[in-house]
Amino acid sequence: MLSSFLPPDLLSQLRISSERRACPPTDLVEKALRWFLTHPSKDNAVYLSAPINALVEGLYVENTTMAEIKQHGDFGLGTFNFLDGEMVLLDGCVYQIRSDGNVYHVKDDEKSPFACVTFFNPDTLDDLENGSNSKGFYDLLDNLIPSENMLYAIRIDGTFSHVKTRVVPRSDNYRPLVEATKDQPIFDFHNVQGCLAGFYTPRFMESLNAPGYHLHFLSKDRQYGGHLIECVLGKVRIGIQHIPKLDVGLPITLDYLTTDLTRDVGNDLHKAEH
Repeated sequence: MLSSFLPPDLLSQLRISSERRACPPTDLVEKALRWFLTHPSKDNAVYLSAPINALVEGLYVENTTMAEIKQHGDFGLGTFNFLDGEMVLLDGCVYQIRSDGNVYHVKDDEKSPFACVTFFNPDTLDDLENGSNSKGFYDLLDNLIPSENMLYAIRIDGTFSHVKTRVVPRSDNYRPLVEATKDQPIFDFHNVQGCLAGFYTPRFMESLNAPGYHLHFLSKDRQYGGHLIECVLGKVRIGIQHIPKLDVGLPITLDYLTTDLTRDVGNDLHKAEH
């Protein structure tokens, strides 16, 4: 019996997770043990160039270059100074998806107020043949991660029946993120090949990074993409990497050093991201 050797608080969390996933507690325990026993910790971290609450408060001009960001990872996402579009970092190349719908290559001297990156080396690869509907997409990902209290890098390559994205438009500095994202263009793509790149972050880290799943899409031909709103999978391969460390950069700029970042930005971040 699990109750004979698990502490009450962990047992309670296990029961809640079991009910939410419709999965027996013993199966969850086996899955978690198998994962952590067969995937030893690597000397790798999720790197944040700045805490996301600074972005939510409207600090859109920082001094972190793409060259510096790529020292910390070859995979990830973010944005650019003045909130000028969505960033995708794939295989060491940085792409900028602007609100005009086009994708641009980015030079190493371009700067970012927020980026989340790592060196991607998946622990697991799962091939999906039959796809999933938009409502089942995140349920599918939930079943592929063993714990909601860890960091994961997620890469999904293949064919997508439908992808819906948005792209944040360039904004003046100091304009709150919840205001800057009100007039975002929405893009719908059907039967496309491409890649979803992003992360799962535990919800207790919401002042540092976007909690839950945060994914950006980039087409295979590198011509379009954006911040994922919803999608329907076709034939894809899902790679997931468990990452046991978080490395947070704190910008050395006057704006960052003098801004009050103690406000709870959870509601604003949820509105801006969704």
